[in-house]
Amino acid sequence: MEKARLNKRKGLNMLVNLNEVLLPAKNNKYAVGLFNAVNLELARGIIQAAEETGSPVIMGTAEVLLPYGPLEELSYFLVPMAKKARVPVVIHYDHGLTFEKCIKALELGFSSVMYDCSIDTYEENMRKVKELTYIAHQFGATVEAELGHVGDNEYSTEGDSLLVNPEDFYTDPLQAKEYVEETKIDALAIAVGTAHGAYKFKPKLDFKRISTIANTIDVPLVLHGGSGLSDEDFKKSIEGGISKINIFTDINEAAAIGAKQAFVHGKKCVTDMIPYEIETIKQSVINKMKLFNSIGKIY
Repeated sequence: MEKARLNKRKGLNMLVNLNEVLLPAKNNKYAVGLFNAVNLELARGIIQAAEETGSPVIMGTAEVLLPYGPLEELSYFLVPMAKKARVPVVIHYDHGLTFEKCIKALELGFSSVMYDCSIDTYEENMRKVKELTYIAHQFGATVEAELGHVGDNEYSTEGDSLLVNPEDFYTDPLQAKEYVEETKIDALAIAVGTAHGAYKFKPKLDFKRISTIANTIDVPLVLHGGSGLSDEDFKKSIEGGISKINIFTDINEAAAIGAKQAFVHGKKCVTDMIPYEIETIKQSVINKMKLFNSIGKIY
């Protein structure tokens, strides 16, 4: 937070880590959005939204998205864009599934990584994340981890979740306390009823569990699977203690809508479509920033 404040005054490097945007969010009951950017259009729309609204922002990619934007190539523009931005920007590697890729992201200049060991046993999850956290902190970077498991939106042909008892994968508050103290992580993604991807059925969030975990541990809480939740879901989650919310599907679809609008207006070249895509992405991000109440929150 202090680094962001000083850099804002001096007009210098605005690449920050999670602590510098999430600790103020936790203390002041708002949330900062993570918006994945697998190409330059998404990145430009996200940065423009943040600068126009004076909102801190987290931008990055995830390991499952690397086929659409290779990690090294993304680093060529994501990191420099963050450094020259007029607002604090975290460049975050989300849902890192392998130790090697997380280390590579740190070496490429990412200021934060999420090491997702949520499908491992509790003991193995804790051991692996503790090791990476120690290394990441040497880079001045932050680490997010996941306890419990946020699944994907997969349903049977009858419309039932493929998870027989989704609550079995929810985050246990007391276990979360031990986990955070042992691993020294900077943020914790919790499983409380959300899922990745577009929702086929209305999700049911465990708001009481969010509040209980927030009152049990000291680090900021993260909500994955944000695209498709209702405005009320977001507001209640933030009130309960969520400080970071992950969004991709919404802005990914917004980019496609922008391309369609361009085509309808007779724009049939890629270069003619780019401004439309950036604008629809920007407006989608701004809508989320308003909802998360992060606008103007650059301390």
